[in-house]
Amino acid sequence: MRVVGGLAEGHVTLRDVAERAGVHPATASRALNPETRALVKGATAQRVLRAARSLDYQPNPMARSLKTRRSHTVGMLIPDLTNPLFPPIVRGVEDRLAAAGYVALVGNTDNDEDRARLVLDRMRARHVDGFIMAIAHRSDTLLDRAARARIPIVLVNRVVESNVFPSVSVDNRAGTAMVVAHLAGLGHRRIACVAGPQDLSTGFGRYRGFLEGMAAAGLEVDPSQVVFAESFSQAEGLRCTRELLAAGLGATAVVAANDMLALGVYAALEEAGLRCPADVSVVGFNDMPFIDRLRPPLTSVRFPHYEVGTEAAQLMLERLSHRTSPVKVLYLAPELVVRGSTEPPPAPAAGRQARGRQGTRARRLRAVTSPAS
Repeated sequence: MRVVGGLAEGHVTLRDVAERAGVHPATASRALNPETRALVKGATAQRVLRAARSLDYQPNPMARSLKTRRSHTVGMLIPDLTNPLFPPIVRGVEDRLAAAGYVALVGNTDNDEDRARLVLDRMRARHVDGFIMAIAHRSDTLLDRAARARIPIVLVNRVVESNVFPSVSVDNRAGTAMVVAHLAGLGHRRIACVAGPQDLSTGFGRYRGFLEGMAAAGLEVDPSQVVFAESFSQAEGLRCTRELLAAGLGATAVVAANDMLALGVYAALEEAGLRCPADVSVVGFNDMPFIDRLRPPLTSVRFPHYEVGTEAAQLMLERLSHRTSPVKVLYLAPELVVRGSTEPPPAPAAGRQARGRQGTRARRLRAVTSPAS
């Protein structure tokens, strides 16, 4: 058994820390708890923290939870860990919770309702204090079940129609309306849409924004140029764009409901021999990390992912402190980031053919007059 500071490792107690710091155990307890540290003089609190570090003191979470009825853990459920959108949101949640002495337990549901139910139940068995959820549907039985159990819930990147849960999201309708205004300003009049799942607030809100943006620009929505994805994935973006192409893509621009869908749009256009943006402009939503490294770099709607996470964590901390506080629903402002995937629409087919003939003739002339001849 290794000895630390004259004490057997693994048996350091709160009383040992208090004795080392020269304070009462109650004072040591308050100093070690971020929520009550402000009640202790700064110098005293720092002395207790140094004593705890020197003794390698590890609080007993079970004992603390029995006393305070809190585990100081928050469960976070996300739909797809492979989507680059979520790591910065998770980081924001973790950092804000850590500052308050809480730990986030992250569960990936793979967009599967049964798996989501299993993860939620397993976390409840570990007595988490609340849930931050990025998986909620517009009408969600899983949320209803958690609410009946009186579990504090905060939604992140999601809202529900009843607005009974605190939530943090981007203004999806305004963001997509900005996209349509941008394309219309470039001269596009025929705009297709690869819309997201309509049972999710993100998919529904962005499609509503598309319709409102088209109406504001005086443009008609062609039903044959709208396809609804079953999930926010690259595979669905590919499937939906293939469907548009099979029906005869009459549009000069495609609005994708998120960046993952836009990746699928890119793949389908390349597969069909079409160039972005020379033939078809493409816009995404989320401005997820590294999206500017695509060729061409993707025009997308940006919002502060990390801030979404910190705001969600703050709402959770407020909920844990005041269970009856008013429900806050926060919408962060979107920003359109214009990159190389959008440009004015191509000229009519006759013009393109004429330019093509002129280009061929010019290349032949260059070949005839080259120094090598």
